[in-house]
Amino acid sequence: MRALPILALVVSPLVANPAWAVLQGVPSRDPDGLRRSVVSIESSTGELCSGVVIGVDVVLTAAHCMTDRAAYRVTALNRAFKPQRFNVTALAAHPTFVPGTTPRTQPGIDLAVVKLDRPLGVDFLPLDPRQAGRIDVGDQVTIAGFGVLSEKARSTARTLRHTRLVSLGPVQVANRVQIVADGSKLAETTGAGACRGDSGGPILAESSDGYQLYGITSWSSGALRTRTRSACGGLTAVTPLADHLGWIASSMRSLDAANGVWTGGQPPSSSRR
Repeated sequence: MRALPILALVVSPLVANPAWAVLQGVPSRDPDGLRRSVVSIESSTGELCSGVVIGVDVVLTAAHCMTDRAAYRVTALNRAFKPQRFNVTALAAHPTFVPGTTPRTQPGIDLAVVKLDRPLGVDFLPLDPRQAGRIDVGDQVTIAGFGVLSEKARSTARTLRHTRLVSLGPVQVANRVQIVADGSKLAETTGAGACRGDSGGPILAESSDGYQLYGITSWSSGALRTRTRSACGGLTAVTPLADHLGWIASSMRSLDAANGVWTGGQPPSSSRR
């Protein structure tokens, strides 16, 4: 594979932003598929991210999605793909996360666990982070999220889409992330990948038994060879979960014990959308 030249260019001045939809992704229409485990997260300021269900009332996402002084709402899709809305009552951001930085310059771990105001229900399937595997170079992965089809097509957000990418390996930028990209483009020209709205969405391995959770989307970049500056369609940076399972488990316990107390990041405002 041509992974090494691409990874060497990750640290060059590419346009890179929070991964805000799955570029060139296909809508998820299987009622027993990804809609059971992937949700959207929207703030009262209008910012959109994605997340993955890891408990009956717990969602894992990117910490940078939860830094605004705002109220947050999670939207999940039932079997008929009708939105079911839940308020976020508490969160725990990874203790190394540094607010005020961009995801690409973030020196800490871009992960947050959020607690919902009530259980999601039997219609939804939590993915167990304790089974998180490690992504090797060349592994095929699936990304999913609720973002846009292109940066200029904001009206295409809030539809669950997914696509297949290939792992190019780990890289140290400000923190250590796993890089995935379109297997046919390898980020040299615009291809499939994360875009606006996908931050916090899951990176998954697909099998006949379902999906295994690998990591969380943090940021994305444009293609290496393009005349148009973009933050979509090139490299997708993933926070792998295998090294953070202890923190995720302890945070879930803490949020249960907090019983609705805001435990990390900015406190929610009293307003609700």
